[in-house]
Amino acid sequence: MNLTTFKNMQKKFVLAIALALCFSFTADAQKIAIVDVQKVLTSMTSYQAAQDELDRVSAGWRQDIAKEYDKIKSMYNSYQAEQVLLSDDARRVKEDEIVAAEKSVRDLQKEKFGPEGALFQKRKELVQPIQEKVYTSIEDYAKERGYDFIFDKGGSAGLIFSKIDAEKTDEIIKRVSR
Repeated sequence: MNLTTFKNMQKKFVLAIALALCFSFTADAQKIAIVDVQKVLTSMTSYQAAQDELDRVSAGWRQDIAKEYDKIKSMYNSYQAEQVLLSDDARRVKEDEIVAAEKSVRDLQKEKFGPEGALFQKRKELVQPIQEKVYTSIEDYAKERGYDFIFDKGGSAGLIFSKIDAEKTDEIIKRVSR
């Protein structure tokens, strides 16, 4: 190893140590906590009751949809049995009835289980107030105990609380706009 390479390695090593020290001092200055929000929710009887209600309602809708599919299957079996006896027009009418019934059931599924469907609305009605209570409790806890950041351990939420002065988006926008 030559002298230049050795000096470069020394510089990199010193820089790495300096950066590590800087980051360790900054990390000590901030209080960070981790909360498993899902565990908190499942420990609440109100959340369990809401989930049970959602499961009950959802099961009822699934059962209704299954009955409709059974009716369609019966229509199709009946059509298959009498197809050879029907005229072309009568066959087309029966096929259209089956297709319309299938579309109707798919629409019902979408209405109940779609992204903005009845189940989503029911979940929003029952679960959202409970979730808001949990997040408000976390925020109050963080403020009382002086936490800068609180992260969700189990969920996809990630950061669930941060001090207002930690937000630096506007400063970055100003730098980017220069």
